[in-house]
Amino acid sequence: MTRVSALLLMAVVLSALYLVRTQYESRRLYTDLDRAKALAQRLDTEHDRLDVERGAQATPLRVEKLAREQMHMQTISPAITQYVSAQGSESEKVSASTAPKAQP
Repeated sequence: MTRVSALLLMAVVLSALYLVRTQYESRRLYTDLDRAKALAQRLDTEHDRLDVERGAQATPLRVEKLAREQMHMQTISPAITQYVSAQGSESEKVSASTAPKAQP
């Protein structure tokens, strides 16, 4: 009988150790999940903030201002428009007809 009792005692101790280990793993995994959810929330908030910033940066007025100041662009007017004549020399017509055409 003592042998059976010792075997049962050993089974109970091993079962208790396994239970403690699984509870520890469960708590660790729950903590990791909680951290991951907090990180996801922070990233979502950051994404929303960046999306709002991008929308603010892309306003037509700001784009036009940057085009004028940094790229020195200006609005079109008849005074600065250059017109190209379709009448050219014969060699220009030949070279233009043999050049590859741009596709839309």
